[in-house]
This record gives sequence, C-alpha cells and structure tokens, in this order.
Amino acid sequence: MAIGMNDLKTGLTIEYSNSIWRVLEFQHVKPGKGAAFVRSKLKNLRTGAVNEVTFRPGDKFEQAEITTRPMSYLYAENDGRVFMDTESYEQINISDDNLKHALKFMLEGMEVKITMYGSEVLGAELPVSVALKVTETQPGIKGATATGSGKPATVETGATITVPDFINEGETIIVNTEDGSYKGRA
Repeated sequence: MAIGMNDLKTGLTIEYSNSIWRVLEFQHVKPGKGAAFVRSKLKNLRTGAVNEVTFRPGDKFEQAEITTRPMSYLYAENDGRVFMDTESYEQINISDDNLKHALKFMLEGMEVKITMYGSEVLGAELPVSVALKVTETQPGIKGATATGSGKPATVETGATITVPDFINEGETIIVNTEDGSYKGRA
C-alpha cells in the first residue's frame, strides 16, 4: 500500500531507500515560505542504524508488513542460533548477525519475539528485563550502597554490565535488556 508523508506515524514500518525502516519520531513542519515537509527519525531494521530523513509532499513509499512470532531459544549452532516456534514447533536457524544486541542477554529456553519481513528475519525482541547470574566480579564491599559508582561484572551470557559495589559472584541480578543496566537483585 503506497503512503505519503502525511501518513507517517510513530511505530510505522516502511520500505524506503531499498531497506526496511521503523519511524521513531516525526514532525510536520510548515515554514512561512515554501511547501510543508516532514522531518523524521527512522531506524533501519536490517542494520540498526538511525537516520534523520526529510520527506517532501510528493514522496511516496510502501508500508512494510512486519510480523512478530513468539519463539523459544533452544541452542547455539555454528554461527547461528536455533529457535522453535512456540505455536507450530517448527525450528529455524537464525544467523548471529541478525541477533547482534539480543545475544548479550539471551539464555537457552528464553521466550523471545522474532521480527520478520516475509521470510527474512530482522531481529529478536527480548523481554524488558532478564535475570542473569554474575559469573565474575570483584568481591563485594561490606556496607556499600546502591548509590556508589559501581563496578564491572560479567554475567552468564558473557555481557559486562556495571553493578553496585555490594554485588558478589554467584548472585542473580535483574538486567534491563534495552540499555544493559542493572535493575536489582533477583
């Protein structure tokens, strides 16, 4: 379905410039002199890049049909990961290149939402927060509070995050998957 600049809204996915983009922000601008235009911030769903794009009144593009399927992460295989569709039990292998950010926080057995454009996998949406075990960090400091500067800690997926000084190895913590920040103890 062809759409124009006036049809843009936050969250809409479009085919533009030979790729698939999600509209993050948009602003209609009506200058005192000249034609109106739309200033937008778009995220490339294939590469993750965010670009600012200006659309003029005659610009047309196609709306991209994106589907999201609930899947369970099973195991790593070669340079990819195997997922199982929780509805049809069909298994698919997804390249690590399509899962860049998600790999830092994914555990076997975790439920994720796989985003697809037709049969092309664009990425994985993780739960907002996950419980991960701390595998390596400096010993905790007695009497330390959560307001200190923090220290680096490696969790069971291999990601390194900053945790408060009182966290010790072996503890399970809650991590925000969107920005990799410490949320609390599990």
